[in-house]
Amino acid sequence: MQTIQIKDKRFRTFIPEADILREVGRVADEITRDLDGKNPLFVSVLNGSFMFTADLLKRLDMACEVSFVKLASYEGVASTGKVKELVGLNEDISGRTVVIVEDIVDTGLTMQRLLETLEARQPAEIRIATLLLKPDKLQVKLDIDYVAMKIPNDFIVGYGLDYDGLGRNYRDIYTVID
Repeated sequence: MQTIQIKDKRFRTFIPEADILREVGRVADEITRDLDGKNPLFVSVLNGSFMFTADLLKRLDMACEVSFVKLASYEGVASTGKVKELVGLNEDISGRTVVIVEDIVDTGLTMQRLLETLEARQPAEIRIATLLLKPDKLQVKLDIDYVAMKIPNDFIVGYGLDYDGLGRNYRDIYTVID
């Protein structure tokens, strides 16, 4: 078991890279099956979803486009519950199939805010693809179309996820141990 130290916290390996990539491949196959021929626009939520987005898009066998938005609701290891939109979407999405690509859905508040923002732009449909879902922490009802993995309500880092800006570069996902 590998452990890492980030600031005042220690983390242990929780999900190895091979397991992550296997599940990302499964999600890519599902999206390709469901959306082939629709030229979907993938809207990647920065910063955390950059690795998931890159690995997901490399495995899609279809025409598609990608754009990025940046939202924030975390400080340290806890969600503030307040979402601040930092960088918006410039593409016209009216009549388009949009797939939101998120690193993790826990309370669902960030996703709910993003859905409201995108729905106001009248896309044909919006689908959600998340690397990780914490079902026990959800505070709002969401229809999540593609979930790579469900996890318990632990704080995690790696594979794009961070602790105060650090740890995104790790290939594996780690869970906090103290």
